[in-house]
Amino acid sequence: MKKYLLLIFVSFFIISCSNNENSNSNPYIPNYSFTVDLNLNLPTYSTLKYASNAVYYSGAGARGIIVFNTGSGYNAFDAACPNQELSSCSTMTIKGINAICACDSKEYSLFTGQGSMQYPMKQYRVEVNGNIIRVYN
Repeated sequence: MKKYLLLIFVSFFIISCSNNENSNSNPYIPNYSFTVDLNLNLPTYSTLKYASNAVYYSGAGARGIIVFNTGSGYNAFDAACPNQELSSCSTMTIKGINAICACDSKEYSLFTGQGSMQYPMKQYRVEVNGNIIRVYN
């Protein structure tokens, strides 16, 4: 009986393990491979040292990336509107703790990437090493 309980416990443990993959399937935003290092000692990115601040970086993703300090870590999202085809108006802008799509004026939380539409913001991986924030896909 103990062997069966141990087998069940180990099975649940293995099944519950994550491979740390983000589910980012969005038909409007293509997948791009990139790695960006942001140095918090530079004036452009120094506001990220403080909670609830965000910066826009134009050199990665479909329409650039938005990096946000949540207070307990960092989030990075594609700046492309998640529920719009890529167009001249599909780059989101930062408004406090939200990002706003210029095409439809929908707001998305920079804490979660969620909004009131079907798709959330496309999220990227973030690693922090001292004063360097690495964002990659």
